[in-house]
Amino acid sequence: MRVYGITGWKNSGKTTLVERLVDDITARGFSVSTVKHAHHSFDVDHPGKDSFRHRTAGAQQVMLASRNRWALMHELRGDAEPSLDELLEHLEPVDLILIEGYKRDRHAKVEAHRAATGQPLIAAEDDTIRAVASDATPSGLNVPVLDLNNTRAIADFILAEVGLL
Repeated sequence: MRVYGITGWKNSGKTTLVERLVDDITARGFSVSTVKHAHHSFDVDHPGKDSFRHRTAGAQQVMLASRNRWALMHELRGDAEPSLDELLEHLEPVDLILIEGYKRDRHAKVEAHRAATGQPLIAAEDDTIRAVASDATPSGLNVPVLDLNNTRAIADFILAEVGLL
């Protein structure tokens, strides 16, 4: 499977960019899955719901299923966080997997950058970043700078990088 990342600092526009890229790339007929890294504890379940009760009772995995979708939750219960490669093994084959976050992993990435955040560019120090998508025109980079608001151009860049264009 082809894997490509979108990385950047908090409030740089990563989630919005991934959402727009999924829309653009699937509209071209490609299948896409996503993986989002969260640096904090999160919960997709709600107290009082049956699945929450199963999980808090000690179930290692809880699967919810309906005629519209299914979801599998896996409690680590103190085990180490799985690597990105281990997580990818759980996904069904698709044309492209877009990874949001995982900035320290070694897959190819586009860095989302908004000048208003005042954060330095990760690309200056990270050779896995193949382009910067920005709302400004940063200089001194050894990678292309793409317009953060030009989803089509960013999608074209990624699809060419992974050999789908």
